[in-house]
Amino acid sequence: MIKIKLLSMTVLAGLMVVAVSLFWVSGFLHRPLPLAESQVIEVGQGQTLSGITAELARRNLLGEGHEQLMSKIAVRGYDMLTGLSRRLHVGEYKLSAGDTLMTFLDRLERGDVVQRTFTLIEGWNIRDLRMALERAPGLVKTLTGLDDEMLMARLGRPDLHPEGWFAPDTYFYTAGESDIDILSRAFTRQQSLLESAWQARDASLPYSDAYDVLIMASIVEKETGVASERPEIAGVFVQRLLKGMRLQTDPTVIYGMGEHYDGNIRRRDLQQPTAYNTYVIKGLPPTPIAMPGSKAILAAVHPANTEALFFVARGDGSHKFSATLEEHEKAVREYQLRRREDYRSAPAAEAQ
Repeated sequence: MIKIKLLSMTVLAGLMVVAVSLFWVSGFLHRPLPLAESQVIEVGQGQTLSGITAELARRNLLGEGHEQLMSKIAVRGYDMLTGLSRRLHVGEYKLSAGDTLMTFLDRLERGDVVQRTFTLIEGWNIRDLRMALERAPGLVKTLTGLDDEMLMARLGRPDLHPEGWFAPDTYFYTAGESDIDILSRAFTRQQSLLESAWQARDASLPYSDAYDVLIMASIVEKETGVASERPEIAGVFVQRLLKGMRLQTDPTVIYGMGEHYDGNIRRRDLQQPTAYNTYVIKGLPPTPIAMPGSKAILAAVHPANTEALFFVARGDGSHKFSATLEEHEKAVREYQLRRREDYRSAPAAEAQ
């Protein structure tokens, strides 16, 4: 009987020791980390929990001396109880003021990684897009040294010119994803938008196929940032195509000039033959000249029913539309030859 009591007391004492130890360890897990500002901890492929803990210590987030040692023991004990080290997720984890070790370990277990964003702007060309991808933090860069044909080959479409094929939008990504991952999603989205628009297009449009729509949409995108004007701009170009008139749009000239464009278009530039100079060639240029957004694509397949054949920039980002050359020349004299002091080709932010 006495032996049973002694055994019971021993077990009880052991349980008390375990309980006190767990409570003590729990204290280190639930204390706020000494964070003066938010920090990001990156967990790489194959990284261990002990390595992550060492990184926290290196950043002085676990205290010093005895306190740091006990924090490491607390993490190790938690791992022994939960097996967390076998379920680590690669990525970036944000730590903010008030967070604890337990908060961090919970995020590791759930894979609650930092989401970054990459915004592809309407009207960017492929050079703009590639430069922006090169600057995007956290993206694995795989396109360096690849020309445009090789880039499209990576997407499985070496037959396509890259211009116009990537949908402007904001794309979310996590550390470890690559630039080609972003492009693949943008390419798939643009294909889907274009196919839907082509199927729902107005009748009797002067397009041979959906690619003509993409080309037209890119021109519309470059001609105006005012959303309400896009159908009207598209309507002018459609009318000119139907009448066999040249499009005579400056953005195509600029695109054809490439790196020779210095911010100004001169008369000789309008007369210089290139595959894209619509003052010289008839019809559409051979490829898009920019990345058109969904509104520009919709405008290309649903242009305004207009009699206008000309338009000129007013200087506030909008345009004056004219049905006759006489009206157009009058508008040019009013808005171009006597430019206002605050003249701008892009619209004000509220006009978007």
